[in-house]
Amino acid sequence: MKPLALSPARLRGVEVFFWLALASSFFLLPDKLTLMSQIVIFGLFAVSLDMALGYAGILTVGHAAFFGAGAYAAGLLAKHGWSEPFSGLLFALLLCVALGYVLSYLVVRGADLTRLMITIGVCMLLAELANRLSSITGGTDGLQGVVIAPVLGLFEFDLYGKTAFAYAYGVVLVVFLGVRLVLRSPFGLTLRGIHDSRKRMLAIGSPVEARLRLAYALSAGVAGIAGALLAQTTQFVGIESIGFNRSAEVLIILVLGGTGRLYGGMIGAIVYMLVHDWFADLNPQYWMFWLGIFLIAAVMLGRGGIMGALSRLVKTGRAS
Repeated sequence: MKPLALSPARLRGVEVFFWLALASSFFLLPDKLTLMSQIVIFGLFAVSLDMALGYAGILTVGHAAFFGAGAYAAGLLAKHGWSEPFSGLLFALLLCVALGYVLSYLVVRGADLTRLMITIGVCMLLAELANRLSSITGGTDGLQGVVIAPVLGLFEFDLYGKTAFAYAYGVVLVVFLGVRLVLRSPFGLTLRGIHDSRKRMLAIGSPVEARLRLAYALSAGVAGIAGALLAQTTQFVGIESIGFNRSAEVLIILVLGGTGRLYGGMIGAIVYMLVHDWFADLNPQYWMFWLGIFLIAAVMLGRGGIMGALSRLVKTGRAS
């Protein structure tokens, strides 16, 4: 079957429609705004993982370390008196970028299996640290008493999730556009070159390790923003935010949506979390069984994830 050609102008129209459709849930799904907030947040989390895994080729299964670190950073800052939301996001971003850059010296140098073990180990280490420091983090009971000030001093977080969704949506959109700008810059093209052939990039004199360290730090920062958003919109930080299960979940989301594709994480989060919610309502006792069948079928039928399947149907002339 010949793929349908899509001009750059129409592609931009599809992108605009995608974000407008997400925004319309504010009016069309007023009872599901909490779920929609989590969808856009986890979509951003998956995009952060894609920066490291899909674009830079850094095999990591412990990205929840940065997601949880960002959540605890924003949560603790608010609990101890600094409740302004945007500065909380900035604090989480800077902390996670610094943490990611330090850890990149361990992650980037190793082979794939070494990277896998290091990232898992770091995630488990931070999760156990959060558990042991229960006087600070709340341990298994979670960090409670988080109170976030009104957004821009005007919009208070309400029980219906309206402010939470609008705030999360706006931040995710801005950060996503920033990520797109980075990945389509010469730096992003360098990452694609390293992912395709590390030896060839070394041969032309590209500073491969420096580029990979920066990519890993930036992906950690984006994951930290996603974690901070979850903490601020729920005003609670659970210890599962930094656990290995959260890392596995976002990896499933990314694989479902498609790695190495700009919208793969966002599409994967929408499909995964809506199906997750539907199966949980349909069969509260055995919903994980049906979810597992769905994920297996989706991976077997859609090589390259949902975005991979779409790319075989639609020709855009560039990666989406």
